[in-house]
Amino acid sequence: MSHQDQKPQIEYSQHDTTPSNIESQQTPASIKPTSTEHKTQEPAQRKGPESFDRHYSQIFAGRWPKLLESLQHEGIHQELGHPLCKSYYLDPSSAEAAGALDIRPGMRVLDMCAAPGGKSVAILHKFLSIYPEGAFNLTLNERSAARRSRLQRVITSSIPDWSRSTIRITSHDARKWGLHEQNTYDVILLDTPCSSERHLVQEPKTLSEWSPKRSARIALDAYAMLAAALTALRPGGILLYLTCALSPLENDGVIAKALQRRGSEFEILAPPELHGSELSKHGCLVLPDRAGGRGPLFAALLNKCVVR
Repeated sequence: MSHQDQKPQIEYSQHDTTPSNIESQQTPASIKPTSTEHKTQEPAQRKGPESFDRHYSQIFAGRWPKLLESLQHEGIHQELGHPLCKSYYLDPSSAEAAGALDIRPGMRVLDMCAAPGGKSVAILHKFLSIYPEGAFNLTLNERSAARRSRLQRVITSSIPDWSRSTIRITSHDARKWGLHEQNTYDVILLDTPCSSERHLVQEPKTLSEWSPKRSARIALDAYAMLAAALTALRPGGILLYLTCALSPLENDGVIAKALQRRGSEFEILAPPELHGSELSKHGCLVLPDRAGGRGPLFAALLNKCVVR
């Protein structure tokens, strides 16, 4: 039995990870966990904390109260220090996932949704630790001008001047990346914009506007980005798909849709070994209630097939 086989499996009480569902679903203390006996599906138009709580209690059942409580606390952070010129602090699961990528000198690497820059820094931190004289080509993409400016500051302040890696920052719409480059990159990190429920429960104004349709809309964009990433990846290349979402629609659901539409182009690899992770259908999930405050983080690892 492999190490992966021994990992716990995530269990949902509501299986909403199918591609068809992606298509069809168009203050923290103020959230009180709903009884898990209440299974009635709420109308799609209902918004706010009660709808949010009901939705996720249907997915996580009896686990939801403790999971919600863990989300209401600040997460933990790991210091990424030397050989960086300035320390960067990042969720340990995010640092582990980005650091799990096997990046070697001379590779072409794309971080498709790079801001604010933590996972890019984690990639560079590991690479410089292993290959202090090595170099690779790293493209960091961020469509938002404000977030791109922050990304530039993070990279400038963190990466030592002696690093010989070539870093460029771009501003493309990640959903359309395949129009710019095809079969180009050895490694792509796709950390998609997501529901980010940990931040959501700590922002009452945003939470008041939440509805179940939000995750479905996000999942549609996430699939478009994943499809573009597959096009940009060279045959034999590796793609790491990440979110900080709880929603199965945005996690396994996006991978399931890619399998349905483009499954002949790639294979799913064993997910990265992350502390406290639980296996899901197509990847793994780190949840703070059982991972010592880490996460949430979903990770799936894909390999683009070589055409023979």
